[in-house]
Amino acid sequence: MKPGVYEAKRKNGEIYYRGNITYNGKHISLGSFDTEAECSEAYNEAWTILKDNKVTLLSYQNILKSLPFDKCISLINFRDNHIYIKNPIYLFKGYFVYYLDQLTVLKFDNDDLFYYSSHKIQNRGGHLFVSDYGMQYNILGRYGIKPYSVKNRDYKFANGDETDYRYSNIILVNKYHGVFREEKKGKVKYVARIHLNGDFIVGRYKDEAVAAIAYNKAVDLCKARGMTKKFPTNFISEYTPREYADIYTEIKISSHLYKFFRNKNFREA
Repeated sequence: MKPGVYEAKRKNGEIYYRGNITYNGKHISLGSFDTEAECSEAYNEAWTILKDNKVTLLSYQNILKSLPFDKCISLINFRDNHIYIKNPIYLFKGYFVYYLDQLTVLKFDNDDLFYYSSHKIQNRGGHLFVSDYGMQYNILGRYGIKPYSVKNRDYKFANGDETDYRYSNIILVNKYHGVFREEKKGKVKYVARIHLNGDFIVGRYKDEAVAAIAYNKAVDLCKARGMTKKFPTNFISEYTPREYADIYTEIKISSHLYKFFRNKNFREA
């Protein structure tokens, strides 16, 4: 066997080859390959990356033939920053990048390094998510962005770069369920809205958290009138339980909601 190449056998008896390399005392798996020649080529490419500083994030394509792309990024980072990370991450001062593929590079704050070092980002139809304990989580959830949120309505990228997920670049416009920011003639109000066979305006309020309480009150009305639809509700951290109760009691919601339920033939939303 050539250096770094090890023969292995699958459960069905089929032979394959595993590549391994040791650098600075770190034993690194290079992946599995169908042929010994391909595995050996990947091993040689790995050594080229680790020994030649001229192979960079901008030039690795010139030598890459058999070594998996994500392993290439991990090795360049290991060589330059002396930290081995199994996911395709490269460290810069103050932030890091995650290579989703050769053309898509995501930026993150160092605060997220531990998380993404052990969670692989996947892309399905433009939705970026990680798997954790058998569940899939959209990466936007780490910023308080709800699953149904719409870009440029509920959240924005401050610098216009949709691959920049550093916290300073994520602007959360609408952080509560059923609450939307509305600006007219320089005045900002928060619209509480609920979907019942179409969108109903619950009310317009000066404060976002108050609008969220109004939405919760509308949800409670729907449940009290026998609706079985599962509406999401808001957790309000801005107020104590007593303050929340006082606002909930005093806040006005649209009379159209009450009229909607007076119609005994209303359809389940």
